Amino acid sequence: MHETYTTVVGNIATRVDLRNLQDGTVLASFRVATTERRRDRDTGSWRDGESLYLQVTCWRALAENVHRSLGVGDPVIIHGKLFTRSWEKDGKRQSAVEMEGHTVGPDLARSTAVVTRPSRSSGAGAASPVGGPDNGPQSGGRAGGAGDRPPDPVGGEAGWESQPGAPHARGPATTGGGFPATRSAPLEAGVGA
Repeated sequence: MHETYTTVVGNIATRVDLRNLQDGTVLASFRVATTERRRDRDTGSWRDGESLYLQVTCWRALAENVHRSLGVGDPVIIHGKLFTRSWEKDGKRQSAVEMEGHTVGPDLARSTAVVTRPSRSSGAGAASPVGGPDNGPQSGGRAGGAGDRPPDPVGGEAGWESQPGAPHARGPATTGGGFPATRSAPLEAGVGA
């Protein structure tokens, strides 16, 4: 049987819930919202169209990383498998289209991110920033002047105003759900407490 894979660009619409199943498998679930953009031919302006909300499920290490890294309103890109979940309620058969996320990350056209990954020298579970001394310049270090440019101001990334119809270029005023353009980073354990 053929499986249906797709990529969704949107915003996290609900809290990322993390659960441990009885066998120890980690599961994260959340909803993602995406809103189409349409050009009004009469006025020439761009408007929000209909919104799509999908329940997304992630497993194991991806589940832990999504829970640790992302929150409500964060712009994301999710690639995964669509499937239909069916159930019976009050004698009626119901169904919903859901997504099993295989790859989840921040939409860098609408946000910024600091990437961390397990350090080989520090053992499993330890993380070091990409581009740090443990990861080298190929991972975002300063080789060849990379990283010398100051960050763009909020709202200036990806030319939101110059590309109003591009799905990756929706700015804060056009997300359709009132989601913020950026979110402060989560506090590390013991920092700021």
